[in-house]
Amino acid sequence: MLYATTARTHLGNIRRNLDGIRARVAADRPDRRVLVAVKANGYGHGAVEVARMVERTGCADWLGVATVPEGLELRDAGVRLPILKLSGALAPDEMRAAVAADLTLAVTDAANIDAVADAARAVGRTALVHLKIDTGMRRIGAEPTDAPALCRRVDAAGSLSLQGLFSHLPISDTEAGRAFTQAQIGRFRAAAEASEAARGPIALKHLANSGGVLMHPDSWFDLVRPGIMAYGYLPDPTSDATVPLAPGLTWTTAVTFVKPVAAGETVGYGRTWIAPRDTWIATLCVGYGDGFSRLQSSNGRVLIGGRAHPIVGRVCMDQTMVDLGPGTPSVRVGDEAVLIGRSGTDEITCQEVADRMGTITYEVTCLINPRVARASDEETR
Repeated sequence: MLYATTARTHLGNIRRNLDGIRARVAADRPDRRVLVAVKANGYGHGAVEVARMVERTGCADWLGVATVPEGLELRDAGVRLPILKLSGALAPDEMRAAVAADLTLAVTDAANIDAVADAARAVGRTALVHLKIDTGMRRIGAEPTDAPALCRRVDAAGSLSLQGLFSHLPISDTEAGRAFTQAQIGRFRAAAEASEAARGPIALKHLANSGGVLMHPDSWFDLVRPGIMAYGYLPDPTSDATVPLAPGLTWTTAVTFVKPVAAGETVGYGRTWIAPRDTWIATLCVGYGDGFSRLQSSNGRVLIGGRAHPIVGRVCMDQTMVDLGPGTPSVRVGDEAVLIGRSGTDEITCQEVADRMGTITYEVTCLINPRVARASDEETR
């Protein structure tokens, strides 16, 4: 019997989410573009599979990555869509590889612009770049007042072509962040207008992340950059659900052992869980070595045969134990256990897991590591 812990990506759901995003942002402007972030292995959903689906169906126009190797992986897989590397500084060899692979690069300051220009000349190409400005995130990017001069520097380089101007919104997904976000939108608009006055039109001005798409139509500009919402999850549980979303992933494992445990006996490392009564314990072939967080120790639950069973004791590197309750269990070795997804009438959502871990949905799916088997389907669910 083969036991496998498997993350199944629902490409049909992701496509439906992106179709909903496009319908929202293109209602007033059909030429508005959609960039879907596929960094961090598509937020754990499989970057290559998602990118191929996007290219095949046309549900988005651009892809976004965080590193050059992420972009090169997509190019090696045959993906030809425009790819924007969203973060800034790179080593010279990475810059040359990125330009040679036709990746579009973010630039952030004068030194960065000059370095990318040198890399482009070295490989005999003209590099497309987007200038990143900092409107309030305070992470990377140029000051808004410096944007016009930096745009002119790009134009003067000779081996660069300024295609875009962008910024990022740190708190666009909550009502409490509305005033701060509106101030950012104003700063970005002013910087864009000043930059275009200094050097002429810039094709792609972009600001909206998932929160912007959902809650701030005036942040949409020429292109929007949905991330987590493309995969079916709100960026914050309180975000306005203005686009219907379907989960992009189901995560399952299998029962590998079932045994009786007497009242008073302990289960797992550290003896942290004591059986309050005679019960049965099932062992599952998943652990923190797969990305199933130790924070779910005696905290989370799984679904087996449509019934919920609590995790007991510490999540191990490779195994996890759940309490089946007293009485002879119907659960058998080889039965499927759902970690994220639906079984019968019950469902464990990614948000539930995130809440139990005290984190966000982004981290839950990104933690699923390469040891976990992968599958995908084109169905909508």
